[in-house]
Amino acid sequence: MVKFFLLDLLSIVIASFASIWIRYEFQIDQIEPEFVKTIVWYMPINMIVTVVVYYLFSLYTSLWKYAGITELCKITAAAAVSSILQVIGMAILRKPIFRSYVLLYFVLLLAAAVATRFSYRFLRLVRNKYFRASADRRMNLMVVGAGDAGAAVIKETRLSKESTRKVCCMIDKEPSKWGKRLLGVPIVGDVSEIPDAVKKYQIQKILITIPSANRQAIREIVEVCQETPCEINILPGIYQLIDGEIVTSRLRNVKIEDLLERDPVKVDLDAILDYIQGKTVLVTGGGGSIGSEICRQLAGHGVGKLIIFDIYENNAYSIQKQLEWEYPSLDLEVLIGSVRNESRLQDIFETYHPEIVFHAAAHKHVPLMEDSPNEAIKNNVIGTYLTAQMASRYHARKFILISTDKAVNPTNIMGASKRICEMVIQMIGKKSETEFAAVRFGNVLGSNGSVIPLFRKQIEHGGPVTVTHPDIIRYFMTIPEAVSLVLEAGAYAKNGEIFVLNMGEPVKIDDLARNMIRLSGYEPDVDIMIKYTGLRPGEKLYEELLMNEEGMKTTENDRIFVGRQIEFDETTFEQSLHELEQASNSESREIREIVHRIVPEYQYKERKRNVS
Repeated sequence: MVKFFLLDLLSIVIASFASIWIRYEFQIDQIEPEFVKTIVWYMPINMIVTVVVYYLFSLYTSLWKYAGITELCKITAAAAVSSILQVIGMAILRKPIFRSYVLLYFVLLLAAAVATRFSYRFLRLVRNKYFRASADRRMNLMVVGAGDAGAAVIKETRLSKESTRKVCCMIDKEPSKWGKRLLGVPIVGDVSEIPDAVKKYQIQKILITIPSANRQAIREIVEVCQETPCEINILPGIYQLIDGEIVTSRLRNVKIEDLLERDPVKVDLDAILDYIQGKTVLVTGGGGSIGSEICRQLAGHGVGKLIIFDIYENNAYSIQKQLEWEYPSLDLEVLIGSVRNESRLQDIFETYHPEIVFHAAAHKHVPLMEDSPNEAIKNNVIGTYLTAQMASRYHARKFILISTDKAVNPTNIMGASKRICEMVIQMIGKKSETEFAAVRFGNVLGSNGSVIPLFRKQIEHGGPVTVTHPDIIRYFMTIPEAVSLVLEAGAYAKNGEIFVLNMGEPVKIDDLARNMIRLSGYEPDVDIMIKYTGLRPGEKLYEELLMNEEGMKTTENDRIFVGRQIEFDETTFEQSLHELEQASNSESREIREIVHRIVPEYQYKERKRNVS
């Protein structure tokens, strides 16, 4: 600010005397002495007025690093106001001056103000170009999207001293832009030109700068980019462009969610969460991936009292501290215990009388449960049975079970246990005032135990990335999507219904692994190897979301469906549950056979136990 202040004072002096000099065609001996006296006499007043005007027009507080048309208009207006006020002041004080003075002075003052401020950008540009040219490593960039976001990225790479990046070419879908230049950078064509342009301009990194593009459009661009050896980044969102202050360091790596075969499921939670307003809500497994997100969503939508119940104290402590920080007025209770402990459950329901229960507590890791099938039954089946009974006994309004697509035609004990859980709530719901429902969805991106964190760690360690089978496929969804479905199911819930999300096309795990390797800047099977390890115990090539008998009907949300309930003998089923409980508590090796009798579609192979 000080340097601009001093330069402006000098500019005022030069513009004042230069105006007279120009008026008299550079003939100093022809200049009228009275005009010089007027300028000298009025100079202190002119300086004060001009500096005040410049300050009011923010010429001392603007970020000239990002100066553009707005700043140029401010400079022009400030110079005009200052010039007019000077002439008015001279007239009021009856100081003589020639008529063309105001125009000449304005032009010269404006030129000086523009030069002092925009030369700052020019000098920085030259300086930064020197630093970049002398850098050990230059990175050639391609920008996809020749719009405002792309222009902002080009400006930032030129203005940043630390940047060793150079935008060499641009890509845009609009034919009217092809062959033209944006800020001097050639626009070479549409997305199909990316591979050729990468070779021609020796591109190392591709920046996708189309903040308004939907997920499908981004996916199509990324698929073409993956044909090149370049690292890929994507601009997060249009909010980053406020005031033009976007920097290339804010560009994020392409997330694997960008490659899903569908746009995110959007649920208007404000419109459907009336049923939790002011209510006491219990979330079992509240410290887990899904449970903790349910807690976060509830905390932000007016829950009366939130009770988090989890056996793992570290997870419970983590979500407790986060909610206390973000929602200091939230009525929160965090309790430690197991859903397998009937007396603990009874104490909680007697004490708090929760009106709504989200049951997310479960063992979900397929291979581990294959090695410990009795634990899967104890925690998933018996835990659900006990919790559902307590909800019914203490007149909870709603009980929502978190289920899985692995419950359909299960080939593993975890999936079979979840199918039994669905049958449990269907049975209890028919005899209870409590509304029971289950929510069934596929694999959750980024959740504990999911494949994506595993792949990321394997890539970070240089591989190999392990895939069980080259043809294995899975449905994927994000944690917020899964939770939105759970919460909406709570609004629609009727006794025993199973809610299913239309999750789009399934994803090949092999393609997922290869895409993640490419997005990390490596070449699959060259830089990082992919190793096929064979299907794990209880694992199948694909998952279904509905059994054939269940059928399907729509809800108010066209991405959410309801499966028809499958009838079964409830008396026999309840007797089988007691047998299952006794068998699991005695660590029976026949547990799979008992499960098969309850869930005939459960297919399994007898496993040999390794005993050393």
